[in-house]
Amino acid sequence: MIEIFISAFITLFVVIDPPGCAPIYAGLTKGAPPAQARNMALRASAIAAGILFVFALFGEDLLAALHIDLDSFRIAGGLMLFFIAFEMVFEKRTQRREERAERVVAQNQATPEFDDVSVFPMAMPMLAGPGAIAAIMLLMNEATGIEQSLVVLAALGSVLILTALALIAAGPLIRLLGDRVEAVITRLLGVLLAALAAQYVIDGLKGSFGL
Repeated sequence: MIEIFISAFITLFVVIDPPGCAPIYAGLTKGAPPAQARNMALRASAIAAGILFVFALFGEDLLAALHIDLDSFRIAGGLMLFFIAFEMVFEKRTQRREERAERVVAQNQATPEFDDVSVFPMAMPMLAGPGAIAAIMLLMNEATGIEQSLVVLAALGSVLILTALALIAAGPLIRLLGDRVEAVITRLLGVLLAALAAQYVIDGLKGSFGL
């Protein structure tokens, strides 16, 4: 059970990427009152949790209704995760997030009130994006029995709690770490995610061709 928890925790931590989301959230909420920034962080994490838990519990039934084979979803999910890993290693993901943050901040500066960024872009697509949805569905499918499923859900809950804490402490955290350290962490997580994505594709191919 401990190995399952650690594996699920690392996978979800890499995909959701709290260290990468924290500095972006700091940019999105720059100038917002501390209380409002804290509430938006909690709201974004709660919404993302709801989305991911729904897909964790009912994602397999949704695939069955759409007549999609699980091995096909493994391959597709692995390719999606690998694309995210590629972007993380070469900083494309961070660059896109920063550009999205700049657009939202520019819109906020054009209006007297500070817009709520908890739903978009924080909850979706930054926290509960396609990669995270694919990862939690694959992890839940690999789990056998209620106990292992609960362990995976516990790992998801733990990652989301850490994400909420990272968002709340986004401002002080980015000042403490600095841009260079954040870039190193992002690249390291990207390499780990690429390996996990490759394993998903290998498992899907084995299942599809009966290897």
